[in-house]
Amino acid sequence: MPQKTQPAAGRRWILLALVVLIALNLRPFLTAPGPVLTEIVVDTGMGYSSLALLTLLPMMLMGVGAFISPVLQAIIGTRRGILIALLVLAAGSLLRLVAPDGTSLILTAALCGAGVAFIQAAFPGIIKAEFPRNIPVVTGLYSAMLMGGGALGARLTPLLVNHGFGWRSALALLAAPALIAFGAAFFILSDSRSRRPDKTLTGRLLRRPRTWTLILAFGLVNAGYSSVVAWLAPYYQTLGWSNGDSGSLVALMAICQAVAALGLPILARRSIDRRSFLSLTLLMQAVGFAGLAFLPQVAPIVWVGLCGAGLGSSFALAIVTALDHLPRPEEAGVLVALMQGGGFLLASLGPFATAFLHDISGSFAAGWMMHLVCIASVLFLYLRFNPAHYAQAMQVQIEPPPSSVRQGI
Repeated sequence: MPQKTQPAAGRRWILLALVVLIALNLRPFLTAPGPVLTEIVVDTGMGYSSLALLTLLPMMLMGVGAFISPVLQAIIGTRRGILIALLVLAAGSLLRLVAPDGTSLILTAALCGAGVAFIQAAFPGIIKAEFPRNIPVVTGLYSAMLMGGGALGARLTPLLVNHGFGWRSALALLAAPALIAFGAAFFILSDSRSRRPDKTLTGRLLRRPRTWTLILAFGLVNAGYSSVVAWLAPYYQTLGWSNGDSGSLVALMAICQAVAALGLPILARRSIDRRSFLSLTLLMQAVGFAGLAFLPQVAPIVWVGLCGAGLGSSFALAIVTALDHLPRPEEAGVLVALMQGGGFLLASLGPFATAFLHDISGSFAAGWMMHLVCIASVLFLYLRFNPAHYAQAMQVQIEPPPSSVRQGI
């Protein structure tokens, strides 16, 4: 591919545009089915446990894929991996057009999750490499657009269905923005200057207790996200809401996620100690989940907005905090990949656990109460993230990679 010719400032703006475009594609496949689950059940006969797999399975693959991603990056390069991943994501969405039954629909969700796994694992390292002085702001933008994509999927799908599109066609249309992102990445990522990660780094990082603390905190928080994405719309439909109105709640949650994911990292950028802001994200989640569990009809917009703001800002700040732990982009990127990998494996259990509690209690409220317990547990983990101890916590004896591995992505 040709070498870069743009001025550094111009190149950064182009990369920012690519961050936005790719991030917008990473959540619609998860949020889009929720508002039209009634139609999916009628056509496929899927039950709650099977429907939970539409979120659980891709989240699990996003977790496993994040562990594998650093190795793949070292072998094929990040640029090539992202291009392949975008095509896999587009294929997963497009195949929903012809999905004949619940099993095939679950397989398309898995395909989408596999594509997203690589992208999510690779992008934080790119951000740290390309925007070293603005990591919180750009990470916040990336997270905000990721959540905004979730809002788009949740709102667009019921809108299309209510205007005559079948649910299969509505879900398949999400392939279009993924293909646009592929075209943009094909040209823009040829200019990147990131290193490929050391193949042995993953094993060394996994021997550090701090890595597992980051994984556990990230997983418990995002279990709440995956449960809300899967069951918020069906929860309010059981309370008498239409699919359009319940889909609007999911979209509102994602919008609040996006705003908070951008805003809180900007507020937190002046200090590397993020603990007070991380605790604030948990407080918002706690109030939101409590409202959903005990007073769902009193102020649903408030409860959903607080859940979204807390979940979105926590996601963004967790990535920033993990990136803070190591100075070099390729090392920090692998740490974030591992945090997301183990975290998403844990988070994937959220929808299943909520469905299980629903079957026992007859209500989704039991699931929201479960997440209150998770939030309380995460608070004790967040309080351990003292930046003065990062160097000691991450002593992995990393050797500088040879200059020969410095590759374009």
